[in-house]
Amino acid sequence: MDARDAQLGDAELKKELAATLHARRELGEDYESALVESFLEKVDQRIDGAVDRRVRRQVAEQQVVVARGSRSPKSTDSWGERYGFGVVSLVVAIPLSGIGGGVAELPGLFVTWAGIVGVNVAWALRTSPRLGRRKGDTSGDPDWRE
Repeated sequence: MDARDAQLGDAELKKELAATLHARRELGEDYESALVESFLEKVDQRIDGAVDRRVRRQVAEQQVVVARGSRSPKSTDSWGERYGFGVVSLVVAIPLSGIGGGVAELPGLFVTWAGIVGVNVAWALRTSPRLGRRKGDTSGDPDWRE
């Protein structure tokens, strides 16, 4: 409910109160409790409606946050975490290349670098699942599910 609707609701409530007071003057004190109860029921219904709308809006907002949260990167996926693994693997690759090349020469160097590349590809697929899908494949994309 926006400000305009609230003003209209307040105006209607004021009219109801004026009508209740007018009816009380005409009918006398014998009907006062019934008129007050009737007016309070209308106020209660108005409050219940406003609370229901707010609760529905908050639930919808939470569902949107949860839905977006499942598609967005984790809050712990920082730049350092994503690219730090690649930097560390390159630093570790230097001594591994020396060991692999020294023990098995050129084939050992190829096996070492195939392992380094494989570990980095596995890390990239784990942190970004969209990298592993073929172009046009929307089966794993939550944006395209019905």
